[in-house]
Amino acid sequence: MSAQSARDFLAAHAPDLAIIDQGVSTATVAQAAQALGVEPARIAKTLSLRAGDRVVVVVTRGDARLHNGKAKAALGTKPRMLSADEVEALTGHPVGGVCPFGLATPLPVYCDLSLKAFATVYPAAGSRTASVELTPDRLAALTGAQWIDICTLPQDGD
Repeated sequence: MSAQSARDFLAAHAPDLAIIDQGVSTATVAQAAQALGVEPARIAKTLSLRAGDRVVVVVTRGDARLHNGKAKAALGTKPRMLSADEVEALTGHPVGGVCPFGLATPLPVYCDLSLKAFATVYPAAGSRTASVELTPDRLAALTGAQWIDICTLPQDGD
């Protein structure tokens, strides 16, 4: 169901984008980067977070980490990761295949500014083997995402 909802969303809103099904697990940033032949930073990982009484989806580059101070400033409170069961129930996608496309529940989507470092990025497409390549700006436009600064990069330290 989750892969189908992402496929349906992309077919309706971006029929020119091809879903890349690697036939191997792309559930982690490292696996996705290896399967797609790109640097891990270009994998657009999707995080499902609870911020107070609301749930949000944040898409960030693969090598970025949430920064507590930035996250609190952007979301108004320190967020926490959802459990795998909560993620699947709210997004409709399994952990490792979570993406901002075809969500089971309407959730606010945010894109971290770190994605803008790349011409194209690779978010999942609703399954643990599928991805799609698109520009960061198109990703944000398709999902109605707001741009926020919520992460830190490895070279930034913390």
